[in-house]
Amino acid sequence: MKSKIYLLTGATGNLGSNIIRKLISSGESVRALVMDDDLAVNRIPQETAIFSGNILDIESLDRFFDLPADEDAYVIHCAGMVSLATDYSSIVHDVNVVGTRNVVDQCIRHKVRKLVYISSTSAIPELDGNQKIIEVNSFDPDLIYGYYGKSKALASQIVMDAVREQGLDASIVFPTGIFGPYDYGFGLVTSNIINFAKGRVPGGLTGSFNCADVRDLADGVISCCEKGGRGEGYIMGNKTVTVKELFDTIAECCGMKSVKLIIPGSLAMPLAALSESIGNIIGKKTILTRFTIYNLLRNNNFSSEKAVRELGYSIRPFRDTIRDEVEWLRSEGRI
Repeated sequence: MKSKIYLLTGATGNLGSNIIRKLISSGESVRALVMDDDLAVNRIPQETAIFSGNILDIESLDRFFDLPADEDAYVIHCAGMVSLATDYSSIVHDVNVVGTRNVVDQCIRHKVRKLVYISSTSAIPELDGNQKIIEVNSFDPDLIYGYYGKSKALASQIVMDAVREQGLDASIVFPTGIFGPYDYGFGLVTSNIINFAKGRVPGGLTGSFNCADVRDLADGVISCCEKGGRGEGYIMGNKTVTVKELFDTIAECCGMKSVKLIIPGSLAMPLAALSESIGNIIGKKTILTRFTIYNLLRNNNFSSEKAVRELGYSIRPFRDTIRDEVEWLRSEGRI
């Protein structure tokens, strides 16, 4: 009987590092692909076998996937580039599309037992109004707004084509936004909590969002390795909350007053277009983009019912995640 080993890309990211901690604590064998200059490697448990390389370097992938004949590989492909930019980006395309094709090719060549690809709900077309958004099994980038979502749609289709045409056993996980403690990358929600706690947020925009606790997501991804159906996708998120609810919850957990000024998000779209144009001219990234505003104004009613039913995905209360993240940020001296 073959022994099991997990191969992770994107191992130093918020999701990847949480997955590794959970696997190692359960006594599993884990290999992690880490770039040479990634300083976050010290957050990976020492029991992990670290391999230097990246998903755009075929030679390093060859070494990473080279396993003894008596080991079954379960590959979790977390590596990706999140971008708030609206328009095409060559680096986003290379990492998210070309990188995923490289990983899929290796999985086929080395006959891995299972691939779980971490896509995004941004790859799933929006539905009008507040209709419940569920999984799809084919992906058209022309139906997607923003190049990050387009790149994830292209990559998801690469995975599905490999399932249908080359017999790869793969499942796709579609997280909503990801937040929670131990977010050393200080993503959008984490950064908002820090700025709010420091009194830098005078108001907010109308709109909503949906974010998954990274710890729940890590459990769901690991479960998908065992229970995920071939060619099946699984949305993993939380309940949809308004921006006002976010600020009220942060205020409660920080012991502060909440913001009162909430302006219509639609008014911010022209400002976002201007902000992107200026950023492109001066070569500086901005978080105020048309894609950012779109994500607040769109239908964010994503259903995790399939993941709950088939994978046992569990969803902790939104307030608990905010509370835990506030406590973690305090312990890190960030607030």
